[in-house]
Amino acid sequence: MSDTLHLPAETRERAGKGASRALRREGRVPAVVYGGNEEPLAIHVEEKLLVKQLGTGHFFNSIVEVEVGGKTVRTLPKDVAFHPVSDRPIHADFLRLSANSTVHVEVPVIFVNEAASPGLKRGAVLNIVRHELELVCEADKIPDDIAIDVTGLDVGASIHISHVTLPAGVKSAITDRDFTIATIVAPSGLRSEEGDNSKTEAAS
Repeated sequence: MSDTLHLPAETRERAGKGASRALRREGRVPAVVYGGNEEPLAIHVEEKLLVKQLGTGHFFNSIVEVEVGGKTVRTLPKDVAFHPVSDRPIHADFLRLSANSTVHVEVPVIFVNEAASPGLKRGAVLNIVRHELELVCEADKIPDDIAIDVTGLDVGASIHISHVTLPAGVKSAITDRDFTIATIVAPSGLRSEEGDNSKTEAAS
């Protein structure tokens, strides 16, 4: 589970494009906190701090405690909009979390023990179909990543979600099919070599 992030904020007194542009000129980013059966809360946060937290690499899988008006609101970041030219953040959305909230998140996949894969040792390629998994879990149990062990996998092997052991309390958001996460495929040179060998064996 990623560390909890803390994001000081102030309430927005005025809405509208003009007010938002004025905030951005002051180095602030308009944002909104919604959900939890409460009214949406219009806020603004410091751009530099938001950019720093985005740079952690796990911002969208972290609990963000938004501190506003003397209160702390537990949230999960849901979206950040960026300027198409400058790439600066221009708006952020945060989902308010209640106690024992269940959330839908996308968690990155990492592959381990590649040196123990016969296929990869022979020069095959790990073809990653899904770099992230859509998961459902309690807000306090969001994993940083999902590690998949490729030990013993040879050319032609496929890794499906059914092969993955998810942490306790975490399940796949996709339940109607056993989808593919990655495959081990031979590069063209290895395929040609295998093809030549099979022809030689057939001829003999």
